[in-house]
Amino acid sequence: MNELYSCRQAIEQCELTHTFAIAHLYKEEKTMDMHIHDCYEMYYSVSGGKQFLIDNRLYTIEPGDLFVINQYESHKITQADKTTHERIVLSIYPEYPKLLSSDQTNLDACFSARPASFCHKISLNKEQQNRFLYYINKITGAAGYANDIYEQTAFMELLALVNSLFVVSHVPAAVNNCVYNHQVDDILAYINANITAPITLSQLSEAFYLSESYICKIFKSATGTTINKYINARRISIAKAFLGEGCSVMEAYEKSGFGDYSTFFKAFTKAMGISPKKYAQCSVS
Repeated sequence: MNELYSCRQAIEQCELTHTFAIAHLYKEEKTMDMHIHDCYEMYYSVSGGKQFLIDNRLYTIEPGDLFVINQYESHKITQADKTTHERIVLSIYPEYPKLLSSDQTNLDACFSARPASFCHKISLNKEQQNRFLYYINKITGAAGYANDIYEQTAFMELLALVNSLFVVSHVPAAVNNCVYNHQVDDILAYINANITAPITLSQLSEAFYLSESYICKIFKSATGTTINKYINARRISIAKAFLGEGCSVMEAYEKSGFGDYSTFFKAFTKAMGISPKKYAQCSVS
């Protein structure tokens, strides 16, 4: 399998082949704003030095950290500094791990079968890092006769490794893996608890006894995105999940918290590249 050098290319190839793709980024790529996509994402940091906002959780990124993100979770790398960040990103078509699973082993578990206290991040020790990179190199180095078999076998072994690490390492109180600026953490919790209702800067100011300008400043500083963009991304994630479960477009709109249908339609179409109706049809087919 050819190693790609852009996250967008990996996502496109993954969606085209309905399997998976690997991007190895050595230099800075223009950071996408808070976003969601139809692929699973496995994000391995080689050099560390950034922060990751996934839904309502903000994580530090250290060398050897591994993150797993499903297709319903909005996320963004924050520009905590300007250093080059080397990372390996796997884009995975959601149905593919299910096809590779057996009755005894669910290779999709770390993406879809999570406990309520699930933490997206696991810090790999040196041995685990070497095993992870071994499978990546085995996949990208496969060539010649039966290369597709070698790629798939190595990918299955990689999924088995990652799932086993999350099972063994997961603890209910995984908050130590998250960065907690208490004010921003409280604001994120408030937004997510009220995400389906109208949320304004004025409400946040009154709830936390802070000025609107100060709230905007600390939120952008901690997360790398604005409050409005964050709220829109979270609501699109919610709508997307409801559409994936078979809800109608109007049901998804009403349950996602958008103030009016026009805003919902424009935001969803811009984020996903297709209209809510077409997305719903693709999810059912």
